[in-house]
Order: sequence, then C-alpha cells, then structure tokens
Amino acid sequence: MGVVAASVIGWSAARYVRSLDSPDSPAAHTEADGHGHGDEALTVRLLSTPMPVGSFSVRDLDGQTISTESLRGKVTIVNFWATWCAPCRAEIPDLVALQDKYRDQLVIIGVSQDETGSDAVRQFAAEHRMNYPIVMSTPELEQIFSGVYALPTSFIVDRDVTIVAKHVGLLNPVTTEAETRLLAGLSVDAKVEYVEDETKALIRNAAQATSIPGVDLEGMSPATRAAVLERLNTESCTCGCGLTLAACRINDPSCSISLPIAQKIAASYR
Repeated sequence: MGVVAASVIGWSAARYVRSLDSPDSPAAHTEADGHGHGDEALTVRLLSTPMPVGSFSVRDLDGQTISTESLRGKVTIVNFWATWCAPCRAEIPDLVALQDKYRDQLVIIGVSQDETGSDAVRQFAAEHRMNYPIVMSTPELEQIFSGVYALPTSFIVDRDVTIVAKHVGLLNPVTTEAETRLLAGLSVDAKVEYVEDETKALIRNAAQATSIPGVDLEGMSPATRAAVLERLNTESCTCGCGLTLAACRINDPSCSISLPIAQKIAASYR
C-alpha cells in the first residue's frame, strides 16, 4: 500500500471524541481554519480504486429529491443504519454535530434499513434531532452502494461523486472529520494511505450483521427479524473466538459450533 503525506497545515486529531461540539472535547478546541493544538498526525485511508457512484434518484422523508447530480460539489457520507441498531444510534450525535459544523461542505444521507415503515423512522429522526436527510433503503441504492452486510456501514463520497472510502462499524468522529476536511479542500494535518477494500469479511467496531450465513431469516416479520438479529449480535459464540454469534458466522462461516446455536435461536422465533 502506498502512503502519501497530505502536506497541509495543522489540525489536531489526537484523541477519539464522542461529540464534536462538546465544550470539553479536543475537537471543540480545533480552530475554524483547521489549526489545532496537538502534534500527532492522523492517517486517512482512502480506496486505491475509487468507485463512481451510479445514477440514482430517491426522495427523503421530507419529500425532497436526492440524486447523483445533487451530490456533486460537496463531500457526502452515505450512512446505512437502522433504528434497532445500537452502534447506529450511538454515532448519530457525532453525525449531527459533523453536519452542523460543515453544513457548507458536507451532506450526510442516512439510508434507513428499517422494515417497519417510514413513519417510525421519521418519528425516531425527530426525537434524535437528526439534521440530515433520511431516505428508506431501496434495491437501487443497495446495488450502487454494495456490500452492506452489517450496520452501520458508511460510504465516503468525494466532490466528484466518487466513493473513496468505506467503513463498516461505528465511525470515529475525529477520522470522519479529517476525511471531510481533506476531501473538501480544507486544511488538515493527516497522512493519506491508499488501501484495498478489506471490509468484506469483517465486522468492526461493534457493527451489527443484517444477514447471517447459514441462518434463514426469510418470511419473518420485521419485528421478529429484528429481535433475532439483536440476539445474534449480542450473544457470544462458545467456540472460543470471543465474537458474537453473528460476527463468528460472518468471519468464519465454517464454524460448526456457532451454526447450530444461531439456527436454534432463529427457529425459536418461528
């Protein structure tokens, strides 16, 4: 993997913070022009093979149209999430703060994979003061932003509407802010490392799997499916891997211990 230093002026990203606008957080003391007070450079990892975003057009929960062309000129974070997903809920305050701070350079699009309908998602968004557009997932979006097997999954799109990074699991707000500043042409003290997409067989940062190898979730009601996934994403496998049942099945589909346990849990809900 090639490493290219992004030679731009200082922006401190030495620590992980839960909220960018918290008065006690390191990010809150970052200067508006990108100057910070730390001296530790951050690494931003971008895909060595960026992928152009295919043509699409959807309406958000407020009835506004979002299309490929409407994204041009701004950095975009396409965040696949669900109301039942604990890591998704945990990162919402960070996304809200990021959208508020970079409203002129960034647009975040939340793609809900809830199966309970848009009304419940709209109510959830209002309760959590989500200040960015929410759309319901469609086959078209899932084809364009492919490989969403766990939530949250976020795609980072540059100003030319090209996917330049993909993250499975809870976003680190410091890293995400650095990506935003870098791609928006703002100053940031960071190295750029170009990598291959290595997320296909991993569940990182407490991501919650939405499909489990070897476990049939078809035909279940949305509420039942969510309940099964919640158990599989929280109960530990007993094979010694130290992972949840869902993570074990994703990372090692050949595991003979996690499979019958997961199948038994799914069958108990039928």
